[in-house]
Amino acid sequence: MNKGPFTASVTVVVPAMNEADNLPHVFATLPAWIDEVVLVDGNSSDDTVAVARRLRPDLRVVTQTGRGKGNALIEGFAAASGDIIVMIDADGSTDGREIFSFVAALEDGADFAKGSRYAPGGGSDDISPLRSLGNRALTGLTNWLYGTRYTDLCYGYNAFWARHLDAMSLDCDGFEIETLMNVRAAQAGLIIAEVPSHERSRIHGESNLHAVRDGWRVLRTIVRERFRGAAIPRTQVALAK
Repeated sequence: MNKGPFTASVTVVVPAMNEADNLPHVFATLPAWIDEVVLVDGNSSDDTVAVARRLRPDLRVVTQTGRGKGNALIEGFAAASGDIIVMIDADGSTDGREIFSFVAALEDGADFAKGSRYAPGGGSDDISPLRSLGNRALTGLTNWLYGTRYTDLCYGYNAFWARHLDAMSLDCDGFEIETLMNVRAAQAGLIIAEVPSHERSRIHGESNLHAVRDGWRVLRTIVRERFRGAAIPRTQVALAK
C-alpha cells in the first residue's frame, strides 16, 4: 500500500467500455497516493484494457460478466481491497484530483461521501437543461420521501467505506445505481456528507445515458425502495468542508 495523506487504503473503481481514448486523461488525474485501481471492462471492442495496463501496470482488471453501469460497479466493488472505495467515470467527466476531498470527508466521520454539482463550489460543464430539471425533480422527491437533504441525486462520483457495502446491498444493472446507493445509504442510517464536485464534459465518444429512459428507471427505483417496507432511520447529511 502507498504512503499517502490518509491512514485508510483507497481503491478507485472505474467502469469502462470503449474508453481507450479517454483513459490517458482520466488516469493522469488520479493521485499518486491511491493504493489500487480496479478497471471493470464491459467487453470493450477497442484497446481499453491494453491502454489501461500500459498507463498503470499495477492495474486490476475485472471483465464484466453482466451488462450495464450498475452491474459493472457492483462487480468492481466486489474486487476492491481498499478500506475506502471511490467510484469515478472513464469518460473524463469526473476529476480524480477531487478524490482527496471525498476521502477527507470519510476520514472526518462520514460513512458515505456523495458528490454534488449543485453544492457551493460544484458545477457542471455537461448537464443539459432537461437533465438538470429532471435531476432536481427526482432529488426533491427523494428528499420528501426519505427525509434526506440531498442537492444532487443522479451523479456518479461517490466514495464510501467498504465495510458498508453489505448495508447497501446493491442489486441493479443500470444508471439508477447512484440513486439506489443514495437511498439505501439513507435507509441504513449512514452518515452522509455531500462533497462539491465539478463535472467536466466527456472528452471522446458518445454517452450511453438516455435522459428519459434512465430517468424513468431512477423514478421507479425511488418509489419501489420507499414502499418495500424498509424503515427510514434518521440520517445525517452534511456538506463536507
